[in-house]
Parts: sequence; C-alpha cells; structure tokens
Amino acid sequence: MHSRIGYVHVSNGGGGMAVDGSTGRVAGRVTGRRLRTRANLLRAAFAVFAAKGFGHVSIEEICEAAGYSRGAFYSNFATLDELFFALYAERAELIAEQVSEALAGGGPDLDVPDAVDRVTEVLLLDRDWLLVKTDFLVRAARHPEVSRTLLEHRARLRRALADHLGRARGRTELPAVLGTADGAAHAVVAVYDGVTTQLLLDGDVEHARAWLGQLLTALLTDGSAEPAAHRRG
Repeated sequence: MHSRIGYVHVSNGGGGMAVDGSTGRVAGRVTGRRLRTRANLLRAAFAVFAAKGFGHVSIEEICEAAGYSRGAFYSNFATLDELFFALYAERAELIAEQVSEALAGGGPDLDVPDAVDRVTEVLLLDRDWLLVKTDFLVRAARHPEVSRTLLEHRARLRRALADHLGRARGRTELPAVLGTADGAAHAVVAVYDGVTTQLLLDGDVEHARAWLGQLLTALLTDGSAEPAAHRRG
C-alpha cells in the first residue's frame, strides 16, 4: 500500500514547482495546463470509480476516459492509490465547505432549525460520490494508513460543525444528552452516515434530504422544534 504523497507549492516567479513534502524532491513545474490535466483526470476517475469500484479500475481506463496518455497520469500521480486519496480529499473538502458556509449565516447566534434547513438544502447527496466514499471506507477498514487519512478528514468536518454548533447556545440549547458541541457534531455525522447508507440502497435523494432535515432537527432540539421550512409554511 503506497502512502499518500504531500506536495508543497514553491514559487519561482513563473509557474512554480511541486515539491515532495517528505523528501524535498522537485516533482516538476505546476503550470495552468498541468492543473487542468490533473482536474480532468480526477473528474474522469470519479466517473470510472463510481461505475466500476476502486478495486476494478486500471490506470489505462482512467486515461482513456480522460483522453490522456499514461505519461499524463504519471506526471500528476505516482499511483492509483494517490489519485484515489486526492479525489477523496477534494470531495471531503467540498462537503466541509458546504456545511461551514451554510452554518456561517444567521448572525452571532445559531437558530438550529433554520441552520438545519440551510445545510440540508446545499449538502452534497450524490449517489456516485457515496459509492466512491464507500469504496474508500472499505479500503480504510483494511489498511491503517488509509484509515488515518479518513479519520483526519472526518475530524476536520466535526471540528467545523462543533465550532458552529457552539453558537446555538445563544438561541437554542443543545440537548443535554449530547453533552458538548463536539458531542453534537459526532451525532450529526452519525446521522448523515445513516441517511446516506439508505440513499445508496434506494436512490431517493429527495426523501434522503427531507429525512436528514427531520432527524437533525429532532436530534439537535431534543424533539422540541420542527424544521424551519415547516414553520415558514
């Protein structure tokens, strides 16, 4: 199992260089064209992984889907594992950003039902992503180094949630059973995991979004509030 390679961008007045963060080895200039190639490879890999599963995909298939040669692949990724890590990180960061942006509104105090509505409206509930995420989860269960990466991403998401949920105390007290805002963040992630597992099986995105909103509202308000959308209706 190959470890994920970390790169640092070093400016040289031109396009910059990618440097292996662990060895300091120069990996090559990072140009706009190379960044586009990388993005296209990731986009193609996402579609192929979702359709066939990580363990059933070759580098050649990804190159064919993206319209590139193997040389283009190896100028951006050392292994299929590294590409898979990069794809997971990209999507995980997108979800964290969606949640943070949705929770950032509403002033200094967080109105929980309203915040739940905002989150469930924008949250990525894409079945293809969930298939890729499940592949990553299964791989993490068998490889400790992959597990560490997954745990780091989940911890970042929980910290972002906890930071915003801490604002709820000004307007809506979190249920005592959840303890701290960090405990509430753990519970929110668990609910999301459960709803998305059902979505993988039945493919009903609208029901999943509505069910997620109802569960989160009940969880974070001790069942004493209804979703903001219902209150507005």
